[in-house]
Parts: sequence; C-alpha cells; structure tokens
Amino acid sequence: MQGIKRRIVYLTLFEGIAIVITGTSFATLSGSGMDRAGAAAVFSSLIAVGWNFVYNLLFERWEARQAKRGRGVARRIAHAVGFEGGLVLFLVPLIAFTLRVSLLEALGLDIGLTVFFLVYTYVYNLIFDTVFGLPASAMPLASGPESKPRA
Repeated sequence: MQGIKRRIVYLTLFEGIAIVITGTSFATLSGSGMDRAGAAAVFSSLIAVGWNFVYNLLFERWEARQAKRGRGVARRIAHAVGFEGGLVLFLVPLIAFTLRVSLLEALGLDIGLTVFFLVYTYVYNLIFDTVFGLPASAMPLASGPESKPRA
C-alpha cells in the first residue's frame, strides 16, 4: 500500500489506537470517568494532528528563508523541541480543564503522554510496516547495474 491511501490508513489506525490507550490511561491516572478521559484523549489527538500540520507548515516556511540549507542535528532538535513545546502549551490547559486536575497534574500527564508516544510510535511503525509493507521511500534499490549511482 502506497501514497495517500497508506497515509490515511496509517493516521486513522495510529490515532484510533492512541485514543483508546490514552483515554484509558487518563481515566486510571486522574480518577476521572471514561467520558471525561475519552474526551481529553480525542481532543488531544485532534490538537496534536492539527498542530503537527500547522507547525510543520510554519517551520518549513521559516526553513525556506534560511541561508543554510539541510537538516542537521541542531535544526532537527530545534524542530522537535518547538513541536513538543507548542503541544505542551495546548495540551496542559486542555487536560487540566477536561479532567478537572491541577496544571501541575496535567503537566505530569502530558510528560507521560510524551514518553508513551515515543515508545508507541516506534512499536506502531514497526508493526505497521510489517503488516502493510514498507513505503516506496524505504524500499531497497534494485541491484542491477542500472541502479548503481553514477560517479
């Protein structure tokens, strides 16, 4: 499976599974009911997807104006920190309000979310690629003489 179909299936499954796991975790850790925890999980997912789109659009516009091109370690770190920092600004108040917990408790839940998603993303991608195959961009090049890079 390739192209837009792959992206839609990937995102739908990724976020659907994440909502179930985070909703259950929110309910357990905050003592909130599943209705509030589920709402927090759904809103968090929608905000993360929307923020990802907007942030990458803004980052790429900024990046296009830079004299130095490429994505070295420093730029990748800046990108990740900027994305996660913005997400914290959106999610902590939302989590606090929805689950009726303090901002400090919401920050703790958000840190837990970040750690969870680090592991979840790795495992999810491994399983997704095993079930649906690698995307074209990750496929090995053919091993004939016509596929060897020219000097």
